[in-house]
Amino acid sequence: MESKPVGTRSLFGEGDMQSAFQVRRLIREGRWTSHTSGLADRHVQGNVVILPQSLAGDFLRYCQRNPKPCPLLAVSEPGDRSLPSLGANIDICTDVPRYRVWHHGELAGEPTNITTLWRDDLVTFVIGCSFSFEQALIEAGLSLRHVEQGRNVAMFRTNLATEAAGPFSGPMVVTMRPLRAADVIRAVQVTSRFPNVHGAPIHIGDPSLIGIADLSRPDYGDAVEVLPDELPVFWACGVTPQAAIQQARPEFCITHAPGAMLITDLLNHQLASF
Repeated sequence: MESKPVGTRSLFGEGDMQSAFQVRRLIREGRWTSHTSGLADRHVQGNVVILPQSLAGDFLRYCQRNPKPCPLLAVSEPGDRSLPSLGANIDICTDVPRYRVWHHGELAGEPTNITTLWRDDLVTFVIGCSFSFEQALIEAGLSLRHVEQGRNVAMFRTNLATEAAGPFSGPMVVTMRPLRAADVIRAVQVTSRFPNVHGAPIHIGDPSLIGIADLSRPDYGDAVEVLPDELPVFWACGVTPQAAIQQARPEFCITHAPGAMLITDLLNHQLASF
């Protein structure tokens, strides 16, 4: 994924950065095609999976059996491009900065608009995203290096297996944020309040214990440095379904490109459990 362009403020303006509608409008116009970390930071962001109705039941069960990496925020009716529970004017064909189109488990393209690919049998799933708790971490006084550097968060495939449902199975994908040891406990406390967007970390420390060989080479997103006084902290990630889709090899599927999320009208604090 490309890094956030220098001209972010010239596109959004300082106040407009908080407006989900304004960000979606610029995405719909094709003026923003990069990752969404740090944009409309008060608003819930979602991972997107779009499948034919024939596979929707199996995928729904996959999410239900794996709520940590796949916390469901919304499921559309077949053929419906809107998601009224997430925003009054959302059009799933235009409002994600960059999509991934899959044919038989192989990546076939990364368009910024899928209107011409839409079918009446397609069902949209929106899954919680860890970007939604980043503002809470920042408000708690924790520094997030990828946000400060305008980068996409680093994402890694692990050796942790998800529970299968129908053709869907595969490894859990995680996001990684480096934190000072003194800040890790606070990060656990903060993110535990948001189970609908992955909740508390699933691992802290040695990445090899979850099958990650090299933190400088993420499977998705951008690498960030882990300093000597920091620990890598790993959260379950909504890119996990993309690994399951690669194994299921459906004839046709659409997802978001990693880091390029759907920004909803929901506010992050609405998802806090306490």
